[in-house]
Formats: sequence, C-alpha cells, structure tokens
Amino acid sequence: MSPWVLGAVLVLCGITVIVLVVHLVRDRAAEDSMFVLLGVTELVLLGQLVAGCVALANTERDVDGTLFVSYLVGVALALPIGAFWSLAERTRAGTAVVLLAVLTVVALEVRLDAIWAGAA
Repeated sequence: MSPWVLGAVLVLCGITVIVLVVHLVRDRAAEDSMFVLLGVTELVLLGQLVAGCVALANTERDVDGTLFVSYLVGVALALPIGAFWSLAERTRAGTAVVLLAVLTVVALEVRLDAIWAGAA
C-alpha cells in the first residue's frame, strides 16, 4: 500500500470536509461542484482498491487478506452510498450525510493503513 495514496485520500477528504462544513453553516444543500470533488476522491479510492489487491497478491507480509479486501471494498462504497442518499435528500440533512460518508472514509483509511502494517 502506498503512503502517497493514503495521503491523497486524506487531503481530498480534508478539502471536502471543509467545503461541506461551510455548506452546513450556510444551511445549503449539496451542490454539483461538491459531487465533482466526491467523484475525484472516488476515482482515487477505486485505484486504491485495484492497487491494494495487486499489492496483497504480491506481498510477503502477514496481512489478513479477507479483512484487508473487505476494508478496500467498504471504503470504495462509502462515498457513493452517501452521495446517492444526499441526492435523495436535497436539504441540509443530505449535506450532513455526505459529511458523515467522508468522515467514514477517513476512519476506514486509517484502519486500512493499520491492517496493512500488520496490526490486527
């Protein structure tokens, strides 16, 4: 697993969190530009899913493969689920749902890094 990908995901999530908090404070629903930012983050997460599976197949490390792949899939699904929920709820609550999805990605990424490092 590349620390660059982890860093990229965390930076993108940090930018997204700032934008979402501003929208929540201003009592605004999620806008299209926000979904573009989520799409870019999702592309990085899908790349991480593929690269993580390849890295798992080629590693000599003691990594629980089932747990690792399930976290990779889970982190890749969190943003689309939050985005679709937000599209169904075009209010401030929908923006809060996207914020929770982004924070979930951050938590899963930290745990994914720990799993790769060998912490069970």
